[in-house]
Amino acid sequence: MMACIACLAAASALPSAAFAQTPQQIADYQRKLADYTAAREQFDEEASAYWSAISEKRKTRNARRRSGEVIVADDYVLVQPPVYGGPPKPVSPFPPEKPPVPRKALPVVADFLANAREHFQFVPRKPASELDYKRAYARVASSFGLTRDQAVRIYSFESGGNGKYDVQAGLEGPRGRAISTALGYNQLLTTNTIDLLAEHGGVILGALRDKIRQASGPQKAELERKAAIVQQMVTFCKTVPNQWSAHEKLGTTPRGIAVHALNLDMDVGPVLQTLKLMDSVNFAKRKGYMAPLTAAELEMMNLTGDGNGFDMVSMPQTTRTVVPTSNFFQRGGYERNPVAIRNNTVAKLLAATNARMDSQIGLQGAKDLAAAF
Repeated sequence: MMACIACLAAASALPSAAFAQTPQQIADYQRKLADYTAAREQFDEEASAYWSAISEKRKTRNARRRSGEVIVADDYVLVQPPVYGGPPKPVSPFPPEKPPVPRKALPVVADFLANAREHFQFVPRKPASELDYKRAYARVASSFGLTRDQAVRIYSFESGGNGKYDVQAGLEGPRGRAISTALGYNQLLTTNTIDLLAEHGGVILGALRDKIRQASGPQKAELERKAAIVQQMVTFCKTVPNQWSAHEKLGTTPRGIAVHALNLDMDVGPVLQTLKLMDSVNFAKRKGYMAPLTAAELEMMNLTGDGNGFDMVSMPQTTRTVVPTSNFFQRGGYERNPVAIRNNTVAKLLAATNARMDSQIGLQGAKDLAAAF
């Protein structure tokens, strides 16, 4: 009798939705939760030690590179990260204390255009056709030093081999949902666009001035107006420190969203898309790596950042077969990246990247871009 009274007293302290649960079901849930918590804490302790070792090894490699020392396999963590194998988290029988916060919708092309009109009075010049944009991109890419193979294979990887100049990540199909602000042939994020304007504003404006010198009449006047707007955007992008985190935050503001519309402009978009890749090419050269980057190697730098990508590119082929891909990610980014987990060495990841490029370059969009070169 006393046990039943105790059960009733415990139940009275629970949320109303829990009354549908029997004392035994509640006890089962609490036991499963305790088992899960214990297993998860043990895993997190192991994982924390592993990712701390990844970070320390990275610092050591950077220091050795600065002093001109040769990097060898032992400068990396050579075991794969721990994988959680304990019980799953049980489903709570109680209602959440707070209703879930709805996820904020990501801006899409319509938002980039609307904010550009509102905040900079800017409307991108559209291409007459997709092939028109491809020809403009090929001209710019060639003039900066990108090869046809690099440009076409990376386009195939990033845009699926058939993506249009305004393709956004997640919206490749008619029923898609935006998964990031990544836009265009090389899938630039708003942060990338702000980064490029802050660092290469002079180059971008220089390309516009070259066009102005060759134009006349209304076309010249329109290009001059565009150059003045781009100058305003460059000034805006320099209002924060030249750091990724600051640019990322700026990219969530209405004006930050607005500048991303430059990728949709025939005169500026190809320059931005090209500069993103050329930053990686030039980074490798500054580090003393003078061999031409394959498209897959360049894509590694494009995907993981120049520092991490160069770390992969610069290692010997034999080292690539034994070094886990986890060495080039933060823990959160790695655990959200099934491709890096599945292809868990540098060699496997490069091979998978090449395989995807091979499968996409036969599509019409990639063929058209190749012909534009």
